[in-house]
Amino acid sequence: MAALVTGGNRGIGLAIARELRARGEPVAITHRGTCPDDLFGVPCDVTDTAQVEEAFEKAEAELGPITTVVANAGITDDGLLLRMDEAQFSGVLDANLTGAYRVARRGARSMLRQRRGRLIFVSSVVALRGEAGQANYAASKAGLVGLARSLARELGSRGITANVVAPGLISTDMTDELGETRRRQILDGVPLGRPGEAAEVAAAVGWLASEQAGYVTGAVIPVDGGAGMGH
Repeated sequence: MAALVTGGNRGIGLAIARELRARGEPVAITHRGTCPDDLFGVPCDVTDTAQVEEAFEKAEAELGPITTVVANAGITDDGLLLRMDEAQFSGVLDANLTGAYRVARRGARSMLRQRRGRLIFVSSVVALRGEAGQANYAASKAGLVGLARSLARELGSRGITANVVAPGLISTDMTDELGETRRRQILDGVPLGRPGEAAEVAAAVGWLASEQAGYVTGAVIPVDGGAGMGH
């Protein structure tokens, strides 16, 4: 039994891959560039169904059946609604939401044969509370909740769970590029008053992938310092 983490070569995805490996699970990651030397990587663009299929084939040939899938790969292309063209909107949905569907559909094939599995979708607090200038990103990440809950009902009888982790502001290379003013605006809405660490998101994913979470499905677990309370 093994795990596959999409977009696992940096940031939250890399922390998740290393957490799962530390828990004793063989791990493959997908990437679109470089791969850390300590992990087995396969190149994959989740907007391409053929590449997703090939990534699973390579990972399973190396590690065995994939029974944990973490759909983490995603992009942003921010802009205010009246300035956002359809390509900006549909491009983000294709990568973040349809990409997760492609990965989950292929992963479920392996899980059904094993009659067990964990589907874990990395969403965002933005999915639950919205954010100006991120209508495409918020829509894509909110869609993961409906996707996961539908799959939880569809696949539960086969021993497969489907859950969502919704991070808030997490210290990564991507968020480090935020200006100080914007960073402070975000932190003003975080009761804990600090950004989270990728390892804190990874810990939640690691638990959802474990046997201890076998009776948890269709859940949305926030890792956001309280930013999304009430949503």
